[in-house]
Formats: sequence, C-alpha cells, structure tokens
Amino acid sequence: MRPYRNLKMASVIQETLSEMFLRDFDFNGALVTIAEVVIDEKLETARVKLSILPFEKGPEAYKMVEDRRRELQYKLVRKLNIKPVPRLKFEIVQ
Repeated sequence: MRPYRNLKMASVIQETLSEMFLRDFDFNGALVTIAEVVIDEKLETARVKLSILPFEKGPEAYKMVEDRRRELQYKLVRKLNIKPVPRLKFEIVQ
C-alpha cells in the first residue's frame, strides 16, 4: 500500500490539473478527464492517466496535453508550493 503522502499528493495533483484543463485547454469537442494519478514511492514521477472521449480524438488531445507538459509542470510547482513535485507523465486509458 502506498504511503499516505503519495495518496494525498496524487489527489491534489489530480484536482489541480483538472482545474487547469477546464480553464486553459480547448480540446475541440473531446472530453478529457483525469482518471487517476499514480505517484511512485520516491515522489519522482506522477503517471497521469487520461480518459478521452470520443476515443478517436485521443491522439489529438494527448498531443495537446503533451505539448504543454512543461507549462503544466511549472504551474503545478508554483500553485502547490511543495517539494519535490513529481515529474508528469501522461498516458491514455480506455
């Protein structure tokens, strides 16, 4: 079982990224939600699992998110003010 800190940080990252997606992105008719955030034990990497509907828009929406990954990472560091903030890795789930 993951330590409480990892679970809490995953929850906060999921909520914060969801707000950023709503405010800063236009996915051109796709619905992009964060299904889950999984943080490794050393708090180095956060795997952000994206659910994208309709599935056909998945590659386009994923590319939009991945192209702005560094920006999202930077905003996350500034907003959360916790160290270390794990490096974001996005993946699509079905």
